[in-house]
Amino acid sequence: MSTTSPTFASAIDAWRECRDAYALHLEAAYEAADKACRGVLLNRRGRVAGISSESLFLGNRVRAYAYASDELVEHWSEHPRVTFAEFERQWSRA
Repeated sequence: MSTTSPTFASAIDAWRECRDAYALHLEAAYEAADKACRGVLLNRRGRVAGISSESLFLGNRVRAYAYASDELVEHWSEHPRVTFAEFERQWSRA
């Protein structure tokens, strides 16, 4: 016998579905940025600090822009960086 309420179980399933969709979005966003920026995603400060370019798509905005290359900042001006919270709002409306 399950102790989880059907409402809660449904919410968890929806959240997992949203997280999976966000993971696919992040992968596509990273690949598009990498191609558009010809692999130049980190600025000098980011390279020296050993920052992972993938982390720029997950971390907070201030950190992302602090380590992003000029090319990536320009790319984001045309293809905005989407946080999970923003993605979740859009996803739940669909």
